[in-house]
Amino acid sequence: MFISFEGTEGVGKTTLIRKLHDHFQALGKNVLLTREPGGTPMAEQIRSLLLTVNHDEAMSHDTELLLMYAARAQHLERVILPALADTKIVLCDRFTDSSFAYQCAGRGLDREKLTLLNDNFVARMPDITFWLDAPIETGMLRARERGALDRFEQEKVTFFEKVRAGFAEIHHNEPTRVKRLDATQTPEQVFEQALSYLQQV
Repeated sequence: MFISFEGTEGVGKTTLIRKLHDHFQALGKNVLLTREPGGTPMAEQIRSLLLTVNHDEAMSHDTELLLMYAARAQHLERVILPALADTKIVLCDRFTDSSFAYQCAGRGLDREKLTLLNDNFVARMPDITFWLDAPIETGMLRARERGALDRFEQEKVTFFEKVRAGFAEIHHNEPTRVKRLDATQTPEQVFEQALSYLQQV
């Protein structure tokens, strides 16, 4: 099973992923925890480039999108697809839905660009996606409490409102795959909500 986790900054994705990882391990399942952008040494280098705050030149929105998919292509080929072929449960912190929410809804890029990239470079979509949803102010407060903000986390609230609307649109269009979790709940309550959806699957 391929499970992805989505949401704006500071909504508790990492906490939920770790809880589910421990849950599956306790059940004796073979489970892999990974993330995007990243997941392989080369993709992690691209992640560093994407998240670094200060560059000598401004990164264009198209460059940002293409770097995301360069990292994703490497991640899929080297990690995700082999793990699924080996019957592992893959837990992935972000996947293609983040590209739609951040680069299309947030940055305003043409959706056809994303469709082209998905059609040509994404051989497998998640079986289920958990969208952790919370008000932007709540998530940003948590993000600031973690320490220094990366290039995305430093965006304005208006940008993240667009991103959140992008995730809402995906959820509306694909309710079978994308499940909304109320991230204003306690971590334990979010975990139980996720488990209830997994039991249905």
